[in-house]
Amino acid sequence: MFEKITSWWSPSPAAPYDPTNPKMNPLNPQGLKSCCACPDTKSARDDCFLSSANGESDEKCKQLVENHLACMRSLGFKL
Repeated sequence: MFEKITSWWSPSPAAPYDPTNPKMNPLNPQGLKSCCACPDTKSARDDCFLSSANGESDEKCKQLVENHLACMRSLGFKL
């Protein structure tokens, strides 16, 4: 009963953050989804992991992973 009364005076809940919505995220004006963002760094990272032997990929591909994360963050994705 009191939930209805308090909701009259309380502000409406804020919409959850959506990095693909250009109105919420001006860093991503094209509205790219995470799967399609940063294709250059993503393909370099994936190629490194696929061409590395087991156990070597962690150190060998570390910089490529960091580059991809930086690119994603520059578009407003929270990783």
